[in-house]
Amino acid sequence: MSMDGSVLRAHGPVSIRLVRSRDAKPLQTELAQNRSWLQQWEATSPDGPVSIDMRAGVRRLLQQHRDGSGIPLVMEYDGEVAGQLNVWGIARGSLSSATIGYWVSERFAGRGITPTSVALATDLCFDDLRLHRMEICIRPENDKSLRVVQKLGFRYEGLRRRYIHIDGDWRDHYAFALTREDVPEGVLRRWIEGRAPTDAAAIPPADRLTG
Repeated sequence: MSMDGSVLRAHGPVSIRLVRSRDAKPLQTELAQNRSWLQQWEATSPDGPVSIDMRAGVRRLLQQHRDGSGIPLVMEYDGEVAGQLNVWGIARGSLSSATIGYWVSERFAGRGITPTSVALATDLCFDDLRLHRMEICIRPENDKSLRVVQKLGFRYEGLRRRYIHIDGDWRDHYAFALTREDVPEGVLRRWIEGRAPTDAAAIPPADRLTG
């Protein structure tokens, strides 16, 4: 997979490409301008506050890509940086899976950028990396992210109690997933053609109350 930051997949005005070193400044600016929008969903450390050095962060992400454990992507809209999407925890062999995480700037919200990018990234992982399973974990309170998996027909797979340290505490998450067999035609095509199951991501009543 190209390390030069060229577009890997695109649909209409939305594209995904590998992050590059010069993205550090625009990404830092977007995060700073979207602090109130993103803070409640940001991963934190149980050991206390950690200063955000985006340049170092991008270097780490690119090293993970070289190691084969992640694909750090930038989401763009009409060529402008709109957010990040990271494929992380890539496992090969008998597991052959990975997890997707993402954020988008508030000024780009409502344009279909996130579901399109998630579909593009999942298809990339299934087609190019030949992974078998892709997972997305979402906080129960994050209605916007829940709508992404609902639109794309990701399957609900369960409640994970106090799963990830977010915004200063361990938070419950819902887990959603797709396997390659679920989408032989591709996630993007299935969604665009209106064939994504509308109830796959439904949360059972027993899991709706979290504490």
